Amino acid sequence: MPRTNPERFRTESVESSKTSSETEAETDSKNAVEHETCPECGGPLRSDASHGETACAECGLVVDEDEIDHGAEWSAFSAKEREQKSRVGAPTTEMMHDKGLSTNIGWADRDAYGNSLSNRKKRQMNRLRTWNERFRTEDARDRNLKHALGEISRMASALGVPESVRETAGVIYRRALEENLLPGRSVEGVASAALYAATRQASIPRSLDEIGNVSRVETVAIMRTYRYVSRELNLTIPPSDPTDYVPRFASKLGAPEEVERAARDILEEAIDAGYPSGKSPVGLAAAALYAGSLITNNNLTQKEIGEAANISKVTIRNRYRDLLEISGAHTPPK
Repeated sequence: MPRTNPERFRTESVESSKTSSETEAETDSKNAVEHETCPECGGPLRSDASHGETACAECGLVVDEDEIDHGAEWSAFSAKEREQKSRVGAPTTEMMHDKGLSTNIGWADRDAYGNSLSNRKKRQMNRLRTWNERFRTEDARDRNLKHALGEISRMASALGVPESVRETAGVIYRRALEENLLPGRSVEGVASAALYAATRQASIPRSLDEIGNVSRVETVAIMRTYRYVSRELNLTIPPSDPTDYVPRFASKLGAPEEVERAARDILEEAIDAGYPSGKSPVGLAAAALYAGSLITNNNLTQKEIGEAANISKVTIRNRYRDLLEISGAHTPPK
């Protein structure tokens, strides 16, 4: 019986495996090239999602048809129609501790056909809701997030900031929680600081006093926590621009457009001169509005502007003369 050389058998196996792998790679590359080019003229292929076809851009040959449409099979022309025809859940959000990925049991106490449940089923569903809520927040971190995000949502609603700012505040608070910045500080304080940082990043003017008015923490504590969080998280926050506050204060006062325009011009000239450096942007905006009302001969008092901007009359009085002097504007004679 002839003996087989194991070394020769092993070498032939390796060579055959290499040959088969090289053949497969060549086949895949050829298929890729054929898929990207037209089999007739070699021109580039273009996909038409509206017709579900792939055709050559040169000769027009249809290479593939009846492709799968991954979009919606219905047309919606308003937000209400999209909401009614959607068959998926709500999008993920940073304003929920689980980002909205968990399942909620509704409170309608009705079945799939709209019929009311029996008393026995209602008691059962109530028990299921209770346990479902407990399972969602069984971790201390989840309970912390739920409380903090609820505070951010409450304060944001009171301040009238958009949804994008709330999402940013939620992200900042999550980062602070992951970096272990909460020990020694209250949940409300860090949540308020996160919301203030989010408004600063979005250039949506909300003063620290306004944040403090809707927060359960004192303004001094919010400012201290804000500085600590922004420093530890390396947040990129642009300096406050006093001109951002002018439209909102003017809207509260019902001031004419000419007053707002004059206040903007005064502030821009003061900024070019470098005057607002180190000054409160809220106080500068209020003082510019008062100076603009004097220039345009409108009757806006320091008390009215101070109440709208939530600052004292002394601050307005100390700032508006400097703004008028820098801008070179003069008040009309009485």
